[in-house]
Amino acid sequence: MRILVTGGAGFIGSAVCRRLSRLPGWTLLNLDKLTYAANLSALHEVDGLPGYRFVQGDICDRPLLDRLFDEFQPEGVMHLAAESHVDRSITGSGAFVQTNVVGTHTLLEAALAHWDKLGSAGKEAFRFLHVSTDEVYGSLGPTGLFSEVTPYDPRSPYSASKAASDHLASAWFHTYGLPVVISNCSNNYGPFQFPEKLIPVIILNALEGRPLPVYGDGQNIRDWLFVDDHVEALQLIMGKGRPGETYNVGGRNERTNLQVVHAICDLLDEMAPDPAIGSRRSLIGFVADRPGHDRRYAIDASKLENELGWRAQKPFDAGIEATVRWYLEHRDWWEPIRTKRFSGERLGLRKQG
Repeated sequence: MRILVTGGAGFIGSAVCRRLSRLPGWTLLNLDKLTYAANLSALHEVDGLPGYRFVQGDICDRPLLDRLFDEFQPEGVMHLAAESHVDRSITGSGAFVQTNVVGTHTLLEAALAHWDKLGSAGKEAFRFLHVSTDEVYGSLGPTGLFSEVTPYDPRSPYSASKAASDHLASAWFHTYGLPVVISNCSNNYGPFQFPEKLIPVIILNALEGRPLPVYGDGQNIRDWLFVDDHVEALQLIMGKGRPGETYNVGGRNERTNLQVVHAICDLLDEMAPDPAIGSRRSLIGFVADRPGHDRRYAIDASKLENELGWRAQKPFDAGIEATVRWYLEHRDWWEPIRTKRFSGERLGLRKQG
């Protein structure tokens, strides 16, 4: 397929580009604004491949989108461009509304205009895959799982903006017939993740002997999904997903945040022992919780597993070991980020008054 990928220089988007642009028959046009969390170095290995091309641009720029649709003539869109960090949304919600809501609307309108021009076969084959998050469903209690029919109950500006974009994507299917498919995934982790999210922050702080901040009591639970497993799911959904349907993508790897931090500490003590630091667990400190912090997420991925034959392959213990090892072996990637863009400071604390 010829696919327009938005946000392909981000964490998940770059993994999509690295995988799909190498496969026979796939041609990708990567459109990315290159905001703070984007990094073209994650795409060096596919630069120059005949199945890959990059364009810097904003999904809110309708004339640019129209030109790219006319020139590239994509057979589908994989929409991953988004502001995604909950902490940043607490103190800067405007960027989330602009990119996640206005940008998605602009992209849907451009895709619809392109789709309207296609012949019947082209219209039948076209897909618009809107990639979203399980955070739109709100917070679970101690038991139960999110399914595709769980009511939306977003609690943060980030999840509210993604919920809005999901509703827009669904409306463009029901109102205009645009063949939209939606995916909602659990927490991703793995190589090339910008070091503002929990796992890379803890890895790098622990490696450097810095404090390891754990929000609240550390008992918030997330379902962890290795990024390569997610990309395989997106490839399947793009090729075989039914228009108008939603597919939840989960790793079946529930862990408390404190369990995740403990696992990273123990791995680093084994892989990179430092007598000056001692046990990395000694660096853990509990800090004020994030406003609106959802207690538990867990996904029922049985629809995706049963309909399309996908199942997450990477158990958490193996995935976190591979991730820690990757960061140890790729200082050249993350050190410039830590020194020039983001040093790991606490985000998401709203100032009163």
